[in-house]
Amino acid sequence: MTQDLSGKTAAISGAASGIGLACAKRLLAAGARVVLVDRDGRALDQACAPLGPNAIPLVLDLTDPASVAGMLPQILDKAGPLDIFHANAGAYVGGPVSEGDPDAWDRMLNLNINAVFRSIHAVLPHMIARKTGDILVTSSVAGVVPVVWEPVYTASKHAVQAFVHTVRRQVIPHGLRVGAILPGPVVTALIADWPQDKLEAERARGGLIEPEEVAEAVHFMLTRPRNVTIRDLVILPQSTDL
Repeated sequence: MTQDLSGKTAAISGAASGIGLACAKRLLAAGARVVLVDRDGRALDQACAPLGPNAIPLVLDLTDPASVAGMLPQILDKAGPLDIFHANAGAYVGGPVSEGDPDAWDRMLNLNINAVFRSIHAVLPHMIARKTGDILVTSSVAGVVPVVWEPVYTASKHAVQAFVHTVRRQVIPHGLRVGAILPGPVVTALIADWPQDKLEAERARGGLIEPEEVAEAVHFMLTRPRNVTIRDLVILPQSTDL
C-alpha cells in the first residue's frame, strides 16, 4: 500500500530548475500542492506558469537568515499546513584544494550546509506540533563516498548526511520522517560549465542521470506507508565508477 499525496502540501527549495523543478512536477502530478522556493524570481515565474494553480512560487534567499525565518509563515499563508519539506537547493565546487578559491567554498558551504540546517529548523516546530510530516534533503553519493575530485563538496554532503541521520532519530517520537536522496551525476545547472561534447559523451556512455529519474525516487520515498522510512536512497547512473 502506498500513501496518496492528494491534498498534501509540499515546499521544495531550489525549485526553479533541475532536480527541484522535476520533483515539483512529479508531486503536482501525484495530487500535491507545491510551493516552489527559489531566489531567482524570473526563473521561478517561468517555471510555475505552465504548472497550474497548485504550483505556488515563493521568492526567497536561503542564504539570508531573516529570509529563512520568514519562510514558513509565507508557506502557511499561501498554501496552508505543510506536510512535506524538501531541502533541495545546493551548489557545487570541484577541483584540487591547492587550486581552490576559499571564498567560493564559503558560498557553497553556506548554501549546502547552513541553509539546509536553517530551513529545516524553520519548519520542524510546525510539523512537530502537527505530529506528522516528511523532510527530505537532496544529498549526494558524495555524502557516503569520498569523491577525490570534489573534496569540499564531498565534505558538505557528509555534513548533510550526519544531520539527516541524527535529526531523523530526534523526531521519530513526533511522527516525522527524515530522509536523504543521494544522486550520482545529474544533468542540472550544477554541471552547466561542462563542455557540450563532454556532456553528450557522458550521456552516451550512461554516466549521467536525468532530474526526472531523481524525482521518481523522491516520489517513491514519500509514498511509503507511514511506518516505513527510506533513510537514504542512492540513485546512480548505470555506468559509474563510484
